[in-house]
Amino acid sequence: MTKAFTELQALYLSDNKAKYPNFPEAYIPKRNYSDKTANDLTRTIIDFIKYKGHYAVRINTTGQWKPQLNKFVKGTTANGTADIHAIVKGRHVSIEVKIGKDRQSPDQIKTQRQIEKAGGVYLIAKDFESFYTWYYYFIGLTLNTFNNES
Repeated sequence: MTKAFTELQALYLSDNKAKYPNFPEAYIPKRNYSDKTANDLTRTIIDFIKYKGHYAVRINTTGQWKPQLNKFVKGTTANGTADIHAIVKGRHVSIEVKIGKDRQSPDQIKTQRQIEKAGGVYLIAKDFESFYTWYYYFIGLTLNTFNNES
């Protein structure tokens, strides 16, 4: 297990111990984090950001299946919106998750330019390790100091 996943597991355990102080640690269910699929990587990044005390939310841009209409109805989210919206150290961060050969669409590139022009941060996350490295660079810490964070 990499340092990134080891820290995330420790954060998960710490969060659960704080939420449920009377629950025996040995019985806290294990959380299997992964970055093998887009859904796994999205959940992993969101949990990490939240456990570090920041804000993160998944943005669903796909719309919904309406069984009463027997069709798929397009969502109202703007084309090109990133998968994750976060606030880290007071800055807006849009994170687009791309796994394997997946690439940005023209709408996503346009959105990236708009966010950066407005002073926000736009990140393409391809795996958890590179996101983890970016995170510590962004908050201004070296990877060796994460255990000493206040």
